[in-house]
Amino acid sequence: MIIPSEDYRSTHIQVPQKPHKGLDLMLHSAVGRYRSRSGVLDAMSREAEQIVNRSLQLSNIADGKLHERLSYMRSCFRRQRKGLAEIIPEALSLLSESSDRMLGLRPHKEQIMGAVALYKGYLAEMATGEGKSLTACFPAILAGWTGRPCHIITVNDYLAGRDADEMKRLYSFCGISVGYISSEMESVERRTNYEREVVYTTSKQILADFLRDRLKIGFYRQPSRRLIRHMLQHRGRTHDELVMRGIDTAIVDEADSVLIDEAVTPLIISHPQENKHLLEACHTAHDMADTLTSPVDYHTERRYREITLTKSGSNKIESLSRALPGIWRGSARREELIIQALSAREFYHRDKHYTVQDGKVVIVDEFTGRLMPGRTWRHGLHQAIEAHEGLELSDPNETLARLSFQRFFRFFRKLSGMTGTARDAADELWHIYGLPVLSIPTHRPCVRKQYPDKVFSDNEKKWKAIAEEINRLHQSGRPVLVGTRNIRASERLARMLERRGLPFNLLNAVRHKAEAAIIAAAGRQGAVTIATNMAGRGTDIKLGRGVADIGGLHVIATERHESSRIDRQLFGRCARQGDPGSAQAFISTEDELIQLFVPAPLLKLVSTSVEKGAPGAQLIAECSLIYAQKAAQRLAFQQRRRVLQMDTWLEEALSFTGSGLDR
Repeated sequence: MIIPSEDYRSTHIQVPQKPHKGLDLMLHSAVGRYRSRSGVLDAMSREAEQIVNRSLQLSNIADGKLHERLSYMRSCFRRQRKGLAEIIPEALSLLSESSDRMLGLRPHKEQIMGAVALYKGYLAEMATGEGKSLTACFPAILAGWTGRPCHIITVNDYLAGRDADEMKRLYSFCGISVGYISSEMESVERRTNYEREVVYTTSKQILADFLRDRLKIGFYRQPSRRLIRHMLQHRGRTHDELVMRGIDTAIVDEADSVLIDEAVTPLIISHPQENKHLLEACHTAHDMADTLTSPVDYHTERRYREITLTKSGSNKIESLSRALPGIWRGSARREELIIQALSAREFYHRDKHYTVQDGKVVIVDEFTGRLMPGRTWRHGLHQAIEAHEGLELSDPNETLARLSFQRFFRFFRKLSGMTGTARDAADELWHIYGLPVLSIPTHRPCVRKQYPDKVFSDNEKKWKAIAEEINRLHQSGRPVLVGTRNIRASERLARMLERRGLPFNLLNAVRHKAEAAIIAAAGRQGAVTIATNMAGRGTDIKLGRGVADIGGLHVIATERHESSRIDRQLFGRCARQGDPGSAQAFISTEDELIQLFVPAPLLKLVSTSVEKGAPGAQLIAECSLIYAQKAAQRLAFQQRRRVLQMDTWLEEALSFTGSGLDR
């Protein structure tokens, strides 16, 4: 039997507005600043204080009475009765008391402020270690009480499963079912979990499932069409095969990572398509590319990952292609194949952008440091990299559906998020997602010591200094967390520490099975932990006995990232909840960020002044680094904007066919 409202919601999405331009953009910016004004935060602080006080007054009532009042609240939200906003404080006070009884966690005022902000559609900037996992539960329960789907988006499968399991008792006590989605789940298990009122998942999992469902229903995205088809055919509906029951409310954890950093490329659903001619061409292109040299035959632009053939290179390719068949006859296509082969050699490096496991190329997420099995590069690049590695070439994929993360998250009726580093990206979060940012104060003052960057003229000196600093801190008993940008750098440092006889734990995309345990133990006395960007986000690093007395956890960044937010995320691993801690970055003029984004004349000045130890060298290096990060962030923003523009263009171009996602 079809229930019209449920059937409607299973495929309904909010049609997003086009990004604002011109005067509309200026007005929209003013609205964003108004919604983020300090008076809003002050009002939330007063409201949160009242909620905390009210929850303390509930400590003496019996569980049965508390459960009865929760059931009444659930019925109010389910019926969407008028005056719902007026009972939010009472509802949150009941949830606070329930949390204390079920989990042994009584939320402090700042967590309640975060919960109120999430419920009202804000992006709450909450420092690392402030208890965001519990904060997300409260607005999720309020959303779950309405009967509509609520999804909590986390950064990896482990956190999705962990949070769903750890918070299950609270959800159950409040009359809410909870589930989670992981990459290993099959369709039946996914459907079962998506039926729950609150579902924990990752952005990649939910977007992939959304696209797969859209492909299944095809022409029947409108509920009226599905109803007519069901009445006429009296057969099983395609709707029954959907794994999701729709989208309505999303709460995004680590929102800057999900909505900004990982939104540079769209998610694509594809399937392998046999193409023997292309595979043969990739092998030939690889062999031909080996005969070309830079800068005689081609030029590289590493900032944009672009290859430009010279006249000499084009002539050489034409000469080598004369005896080749079919695909090599056209100049544009053969040069495209050669450029792909050169790009694989010049821009994509093993243990940095990908790794090889069981004879297959596995992509490494550049922002999280995690493996992405099953993901492939497009347009023959994946096959070009396989040829470069001497592996058996896989069949290329045919695109079935694509959608950017920017556009997808704008489909939700209610969107909110939280992260420790949002202020730097506040403008983009408001203009793209309509999320005003509020900075929630910390529960206890942060006492982190941020030391000035140490600058070196070359990488060899930098890595030697890092190893010496780790040894010094280890001898003092202080735990050390070292953040590296890729697998190769983490393995290099591991070998250096091995030669010095220093004990350490290594965490990267290849050695990741005990991630949570390794990170949780990183605060013990004398511990040395090397980690790529994955760095166990979402897992608390608790200080071992006596560690606070000797200065707490020390974090070392082995180079700066394109975005200062990612640096802050790494440094935020120490000095949580008033604990002592310190952080410092070690940089070299040979670091990739500086090499790519600092203009050649300035780069020469920086290198010379640092090498000679000239007065003001430190200041020049710091200014160069700021310039490089701003340039890198501008480029990344342009890439994200192009992705969103492409989605909008495709939607408009396909709208006449009725196949657009908004229909």
